[in-house]
Amino acid sequence: MSTPTDTPTRRVRITVNGQTLVREVECRRHLVDFLREDCGLKGSHLGCEHGVCGACTVRLDGRIVRGCLVLAVQADGGTVETVETPHPSSRLKALQDAFVEHNALQCGYCTPGMLMAALDLVEQRRDDKHEADRAQVREWMSGNYCRCTGYHAIVDAVCTVLERQRSGTLGEEVQA
Repeated sequence: MSTPTDTPTRRVRITVNGQTLVREVECRRHLVDFLREDCGLKGSHLGCEHGVCGACTVRLDGRIVRGCLVLAVQADGGTVETVETPHPSSRLKALQDAFVEHNALQCGYCTPGMLMAALDLVEQRRDDKHEADRAQVREWMSGNYCRCTGYHAIVDAVCTVLERQRSGTLGEEVQA
């Protein structure tokens, strides 16, 4: 007979930042908790735990998701990318550099989620030859909350990377 403290577990196989991990996890454990507690990756943060603030944004099989809304068992067999990837793409590196250049981070709590959301935007617009539109960037980033910067610097940083990408000055790896 099971007791209320018995929690079902399941063995999962998840590739996290290029490394395949096999772990036994509680079926109710959220992906962001798995990343933070089981993998030691503290970059993705828990904010609202309702999927509203975006602090827990990561990529699962190439799509951004809220790590507080996805269970680790749902990622079984999948690929998760966090801001802590040991080999960031030139787009992610460009975004990180632009965030520093534009002072688009202050306390840093929202920054990992902001970077992952911005990376998704930059990658989706990689073939777009139009001027970076601040309103579109604001709309895209509106799912991520920041209490410190007022968003202007974040939008500036993302627009800088979009412009560099559009003009072909982002880096040779991106142009390939």
